Amino acid sequence: MFRSLRNYNYRLFAAGGIVSNVGTWMQRTAQDLLVLQLSGGSGVALGVTVALQFLPVLLFGLWGGMLADRYPKRPVLIVAQSLMGVLAVTMGVLTLSGSAQVWHVYVMAFVLGVISCVEVPTRQSFVVEMVGRDDLSNAIALNSSTFNLARVFGPALAGVLISWMGTGPIFLLNAVSFAAVIAGLALMRKSELRTPEPVPRAKGQLREGLRYVGRRPDLLLPILLVGSMAIFTQSFSTSIALMATQVFGAGASSFGVASSAFAVGALGGALLAAKRVRPSRRFLIIGAICFGVFQVVAGLAPSYPAFLAFLIPAGMAMVTVNTTANATVQMGASPEMRGRVMGIYILVFTGGAPIGSPLVGWLAEVAGPRASVVVAGILSVLGVGLAVLVTRIVAARMRSRKAPDAERARKAVPPRWSLRRAT
Repeated sequence: MFRSLRNYNYRLFAAGGIVSNVGTWMQRTAQDLLVLQLSGGSGVALGVTVALQFLPVLLFGLWGGMLADRYPKRPVLIVAQSLMGVLAVTMGVLTLSGSAQVWHVYVMAFVLGVISCVEVPTRQSFVVEMVGRDDLSNAIALNSSTFNLARVFGPALAGVLISWMGTGPIFLLNAVSFAAVIAGLALMRKSELRTPEPVPRAKGQLREGLRYVGRRPDLLLPILLVGSMAIFTQSFSTSIALMATQVFGAGASSFGVASSAFAVGALGGALLAAKRVRPSRRFLIIGAICFGVFQVVAGLAPSYPAFLAFLIPAGMAMVTVNTTANATVQMGASPEMRGRVMGIYILVFTGGAPIGSPLVGWLAEVAGPRASVVVAGILSVLGVGLAVLVTRIVAARMRSRKAPDAERARKAVPPRWSLRRAT
């Protein structure tokens, strides 16, 4: 389960990631509560914040993947992490001074999204350079484990600290946590990294990446599944906040517990995925269906304890899909295309939030948080069926195109008897 930790560079990467991810989840909790406080509990304002954070991925996500192929990944990650720390300090100072307004949070979310356009595909495609292809699936699962381990403790810790000293200091604590990642990257042994040759600048590289994925059904299915889920997955954190605060009347600490319950399931799913040597297509599809089903069940929960209980399998199903899809895509992509393929993956993974989050926030205000969660779950299940259907259509077209080529190649080869006669 932990075989990737034998690698020195990956140990540094994972250790720094745990610290930074705790700070990130603390900041996300503080950001959601700050927006609710500044906007008078507006679900639309909360949805717009999430949308603005992921909107840049729709605009610039493919370019971020292209940059990940062109430049050395470790220096790019150091710069990106530093800029994220500066943003956290700025928001913390504004909040502590009493000057914070909703539009400040909007701006911070958008700029953070712009940085993430480059940072996320670069970080994802950097994993194989640390551990190699054999341990790639395990390392991706362990990354998800550390991310969700932080998701367990981060929101709960943030809830306690916010009740004690407010949201401002949380942003500053997150800024400090970025130092752990930067230090880990700086201390890595360059000689042990499996760095591919950078892809030279050329015209049409974005189109090349899109065509590459479009011709590979084995890559297209996980990307489409993640895309169909992402429209409502990213908004699920918004739904948890609205369900906890408006349906069950929970405070900041209880909201943190709800987020942690979801993360407990996600952590369990990631650890189970770490034991699998190869990702499975069936595992991927079943996990996506289960996520939608448990969303519906959580939306119908009769009590707060029941709601917490249903969040656990929902989190497990979600991270199962994300981890399996990530490993499938990275293992299937060639080294010179991996950055662009991961750019497409991140585009659909996070780009659904600008669509889903405002929709879920609007539906929560019109019909209530319960209805928004149930509808999102139903649409998630329908999205799985659509993704499978589209992939089968593409695979059938690829087979039909290959058939004439194979027939022409067969006819071009002289019969065996004629070769013997010629000799």
